[in-house]
Amino acid sequence: MRKRRARLDFTCELGVRASNISPSFLLLPPLVVTVTGIMDHNVDFNAPHSMGTTIIGVTYNGGVVLGADSRTSTGVYVANRASDKITQLTDNVYVCRSGSAADSQVVSDYVRYFLHQHTIQLGQPATVKVAANLVRLLSYNNKNVLETGLIVGGWDKYEGGQIYGIPLGGTIVQQPFTIGGSGSSYLYGFFDQVWKEGMTKDEAEDLVKKAVSLAIARDGASGGVVRTVIINSEGVTRNFYPGDQLPLWHEELEPHNSLLDILGTPEPMNI
Repeated sequence: MRKRRARLDFTCELGVRASNISPSFLLLPPLVVTVTGIMDHNVDFNAPHSMGTTIIGVTYNGGVVLGADSRTSTGVYVANRASDKITQLTDNVYVCRSGSAADSQVVSDYVRYFLHQHTIQLGQPATVKVAANLVRLLSYNNKNVLETGLIVGGWDKYEGGQIYGIPLGGTIVQQPFTIGGSGSSYLYGFFDQVWKEGMTKDEAEDLVKKAVSLAIARDGASGGVVRTVIINSEGVTRNFYPGDQLPLWHEELEPHNSLLDILGTPEPMNI
């Protein structure tokens, strides 16, 4: 009964023939996904990679801007300081990933595959709402094994720029802006103050870049560089901002290539 009900939901929301799609895709193989271990003070190099993360999606007058930091950690060890957490689903839809890296990647791979099938069947690109609901279906039906929160954003000719937040458990909420990951705890008040309707593209990207850099400064699980993706009727633009191009916040030190830049060149020892 659960599989039949899920199959009917999928048929209704995506508008494809249920006879051509097996409902078994709604349940991920149990051996594919592993659950992230709890972070503790002992470094476990075999622990699953997780993304203590800052991810952001913002709509503006004409499209959306997605942003994320780049730190991927294994316990307290930084496994990758320049990872890309903004993943392409279709030409006009991207997803920001947080939580378990393995879980978010397998959900993204499944959704990309089924959206490709959907595009072939309908003969036109999938809408942002379809992509977001596919992510929601996979997240909800596997909520007992997945530890990932996602933000889906994109542009289509029917509803323009859209942002959907899909946190743990598979809830889906459409919002003008949404934030996620461990760094989001530091950003709610910031967004309450600076968010406004009808922003331009440059204003929206500047807001995203500033917000991610603020979370990096305060959240120990966020770090690295800032990546942004701008999606509108003209296409997709990806931007990269290294640490030395980000604003400095209270008590932050300027980035240096070497400790010698701070201490100066040591003098030779006299024996």
